[in-house]
This record gives sequence, C-alpha cells and structure tokens, in this order.
Amino acid sequence: MSTVPVRLTVNGETQEAEVEARLLLVHLLRDTLGLTGTHVGCDTTNCGACTVHLDGEAVKSCTVLAVQADGAEVKTIEGMADGAKLHPLQEAFWNDHGLQCGYCTPGMIMAAADLLQRNPDPSEAEVRKGLEGNLCRCTGYHNIVKAVLDAAKTGEGGTVAVPTPSQQGAESAQAIAQEITP
Repeated sequence: MSTVPVRLTVNGETQEAEVEARLLLVHLLRDTLGLTGTHVGCDTTNCGACTVHLDGEAVKSCTVLAVQADGAEVKTIEGMADGAKLHPLQEAFWNDHGLQCGYCTPGMIMAAADLLQRNPDPSEAEVRKGLEGNLCRCTGYHNIVKAVLDAAKTGEGGTVAVPTPSQQGAESAQAIAQEITP
C-alpha cells in the first residue's frame, strides 16, 4: 500500500510521518505518535471521546483523515497542561469529580475548551448544548457541567488551551468541517 507524507504540529511540536491515505487522525495520534489520551470510542462521531483541536477548532478525530491534517496545528489532551500545572478545565474536572471511569474525559475537556474559547461565560444550558456531541456512559453530566462552569469562572478555561487560529488555520478547519458535516 502506498503512503503519503504528512507534517503537522502536535501540541507545539512538529511531527512528520508516512501514512496510508485512509489513516484516521485519531490513529496517527495514538498509534504513530503515542498520544493515547485521545480515545477511540465509536469511530462514527457519536461519542466525542476522540475530540481534539485542529487549527483551533474542536473536531472528532475519528472522522478526519491524517492527510487532511497535513500542515495543521493539532492540540490533544496531552497538550492542555502547562508542564505539571493542570489546565483550569483539568483542575475543575478533578475538583468537581467530573469523571468516573475517565474514558470520555479527554474529549469532554477538549470540547469544553472549544466552548469556553467561543463563549467564556456560558450558562448551564449553553454548556449542556456545547457538550451534546460528547457522551458519558457513567455520569448524569451534572458534575461535568459544574466543572465547565467552574473553569469558566477562572477566565482561563478556553483561552489557555487553544491558540488563536491563523487565517489559514481557520479556513482549513472550516473546509474540513464542511467535508465531514452531513
């Protein structure tokens, strides 16, 4: 099978790989780059466990081909903390018990960071709406929503996690979103 070279920036570091054209971004992150915090839950965009930021926008990496991310900036859950200092969303999920088994947590945090970047002071209803593409099979979402609202109170819930996308990055993310949205 032939391969295609891809080059992308993941959590601030340039990464290069030779991939099959059909390889999904989630598998590049997990299997090739060893970033296993991005989870595979369904492969059908239903659960959101694979949510990452692509050029500053939350996407479900199980529906983005690795070749579509060529030249892009990707942020995963591993890139949220600042060294040993947890990101405000990670801290809030910890403090508010916003997880049980933890499988959905990386995707929830990445989706919440995207929400808080766009809306730094959401209502409870807006948080619930913003996270509706992410499923948790363990909780009733109460503590997840509480954690997002608490992170919003810090004023850093979305701004620390995601760099402002460049014009090219914003256009790239919009094009990919249009390709994968029915």
